[in-house]
Amino acid sequence: MQRKRVIIMGAAGRDFHNFNVYFRDNDDYEVVAFTATQIPNIDGRKYPAELAGKLYPQGIPIYREDGLERFIKDLEIDEVIFSYSDVSHEYVMHKASRAQATGANFVILGAKQTMLKSKVPLIAVCAIRTGCGKSAVTREVCRLLKEKGKKVAAIRHPMPYGDLVKQSVQRFEKYDDLAAHECTIEEMEEYEPHIDQGTIVYAGVDYGAILKKAEEEADVIVWDGGNNDLSFYKPDLYITIVDPHRPGHEATFFPGESNVLLADIVIVGKQDSAEPENIAKVKESAKALNPNAAIIDAYLNIEVDEPEKIKGCKALAVEDGPTTTHGGMAYGAAVIAAKKYEATALVDPRPFAVGSIKGAFEKYTEIGSLLPALGYGEQQIRELEETINKTDCDIVVIGTPIDLSKKIKINKPIVRAKYEFAEPAEPKLEAMITKLMLDKGLC
Repeated sequence: MQRKRVIIMGAAGRDFHNFNVYFRDNDDYEVVAFTATQIPNIDGRKYPAELAGKLYPQGIPIYREDGLERFIKDLEIDEVIFSYSDVSHEYVMHKASRAQATGANFVILGAKQTMLKSKVPLIAVCAIRTGCGKSAVTREVCRLLKEKGKKVAAIRHPMPYGDLVKQSVQRFEKYDDLAAHECTIEEMEEYEPHIDQGTIVYAGVDYGAILKKAEEEADVIVWDGGNNDLSFYKPDLYITIVDPHRPGHEATFFPGESNVLLADIVIVGKQDSAEPENIAKVKESAKALNPNAAIIDAYLNIEVDEPEKIKGCKALAVEDGPTTTHGGMAYGAAVIAAKKYEATALVDPRPFAVGSIKGAFEKYTEIGSLLPALGYGEQQIRELEETINKTDCDIVVIGTPIDLSKKIKINKPIVRAKYEFAEPAEPKLEAMITKLMLDKGLC
C-alpha cells in the first residue's frame, strides 16, 4: 500500500514529539516536511537524520508555514498534522480550511496516540494558556514531593532552538549546565528556577529517551508543561491551571480546553489580583467542562526584592516573552509590581526598540507599555540588551523567571519581581499529592 504523504505543522516542540512517537519508523506514512511558525529561526533547517529514524536517511526539511498551500500541491500531500499549541479554536479551523481547500486531510493526534507511559509515578502540570502560572505550580509540586523525601525530576516541554542532535536529551542540575547547553533566555527562564530549588530538569527533543533517563534517577517525575500543550506523558495526576484574568479562554483555546477535560485537579490561580466575577466565571466554566475535577483556589503572590527602589521612578517593566506575545497577556509580575510600589510611570519601550524586538512590537500590536524578554538566539539577546539600555527610564523591573543580569549587561538599576504559588485557605494540593503517593506505595 502506498504510504500517505504528510506535512507536520509545528513550532519546534509538539511537532517533533508527534513525529517521534507516531510517525518515526511508521511504514504507513512518509513525512515529507515540517512547517514552522511562532518561533524565529526554525525554518530553513532539517529535522536531522540522526533523530529521524531508518526511513529518513536524509532528514526532513523544515519550511515556513506561510507556504502551506503551495507545499500541499507541489509535494502531493495527503494529510496535514496540526502540532502546536496556544492558539484559538478559530485559528485552528482557519488552518483546517486552508488544508481542506487545497486537497489535504487535516488531522490532530489525540492524547492516546502521543502520551508515553512512565515506569515511575508522574504528575503533569498543564494550563489553558501560556502565562497562567504553571511554573510556580510545578515548583510547588516539586517542593511538596521533596519534603516527603522523594527524589524528583522535572521534565520540561521542549524548546530545541539550537543543534537538535546535541539537544536530543538534556539534563540540567547546576548553573554551568545552562551555559554548556548554550541556553537561550526562553530556556533559562524555565530551567533556572528549578535549579534554584535543587530540582533536576530534563528537556530536549526525544522525549522517549528523556523519560528513560529520568526514570533511572527519580522516584517521581513532574511534567512541566509549555504553553497550553497536553502532557507528553500519561500522568497519574493531571493538574490544569485556569486563568481568571482571561475568562472564557479555558473553553476557546487549543489544546487548553483538552487540558481542562483531562484534569484531575483544576487550579484557579491569580485570585489575589483577579476580579471576583471573573473568578466565578472561570470556576463555573471549569465545572461545566469537567465536573469530576477537584477545584483548588490559589494565589500567585508577587515577591519583589528591594521594592522601595521603585517608588517615584519611571519604570521599564520587562515581562516573560511568550506570555506577552502569543500568550496575549497585557501585563505580568513586573507591571503589577511597578504599580503596587508606586512607580510614577510605566515607560513605553517601543520608541527605543531595535531589530527583532521592534519587529515583535509590530507583529503583536496589543503589547502596551512593557517589554517582552525575547531571546531566542544570541542576536536577539543583544537586541534585547540594546533596547533596555536605550530606554529612557530610572529603573528596570524584571518579571522574568530568571535574573536577566546574568545574561545581559543592563546600565540601569534593577529589581526583580517573582511569582510564587500559595493557597488562601486549606492546602488541598498537598493532600492530593499525599493520596497519590499512598496509592502508589510511596509513603
